Amino acid sequence: MKKENVLSLSDQSKAVIFGSLLGDGSLKIHKGYANARFSFKHSKPQEEYFFWKVGMLSEISQGSCVFKQAPSGFGTKEILRYQSMTSEALTDLYRLTHRSGHFLVRRTWLNKMTPLSLLVWWLDDGSIVGNARKGVLCTDGFDEQSVKRLSQYLKVVWKVNAHVGTVGSKRGGTRSTYYRLWFSTEELKKFLRIILPHFKTASLLPKMILLYRDPELLQRWISEIVTLSGLPEQTVKMFVKEKQEKWKQYRE
Repeated sequence: MKKENVLSLSDQSKAVIFGSLLGDGSLKIHKGYANARFSFKHSKPQEEYFFWKVGMLSEISQGSCVFKQAPSGFGTKEILRYQSMTSEALTDLYRLTHRSGHFLVRRTWLNKMTPLSLLVWWLDDGSIVGNARKGVLCTDGFDEQSVKRLSQYLKVVWKVNAHVGTVGSKRGGTRSTYYRLWFSTEELKKFLRIILPHFKTASLLPKMILLYRDPELLQRWISEIVTLSGLPEQTVKMFVKEKQEKWKQYRE
């Protein structure tokens, strides 16, 4: 076995890791190591968000924790990858969230999540869809029971209702069914109000912007984003304008 690092793990790092495990992150114990390490990756356009995450994980990072990878077969963008040092503290989280090497969605650790965890989950896998006033969390990697457990967790702990819906996909001649969490406008606003105080990565503002045809309603939501996030109103309005141009056919 290779020599391991003795590292502490702050509440901040735990929150980011829990949220990432529901999104783009993973905990693994690699061959030849006694303890786990945490990793995640994002494409080049999400660089600001990627390095924000890295900065939140300083106590488990080192100089060589960030790598660049060539585009995968599913895209043309360069990939940024983060890999932490190994640590007993990460192994504790691995044991909490995994069983027999498999990641499990369980209330025993979901109850440890914070608004920061929810923010990371949303920025990893959440999108505003429909008429630009509804939301979805793409939980495609989880089975139906796990997604139902996530829905129940959001309802009980955060008072946010997200219903479980299915989407179909056909790849390589095989059709698959995936389960996702869907938010109505009012439930999405509840959710976003929880996470906005921790939101600092302006490049991902489109994930926070709901569009309204009524200028007064639109301005109200802009004001909420500004008040809760602390981002400049000018910046928010710039992203609103960009999103409006992409959503010319959104419904009232």
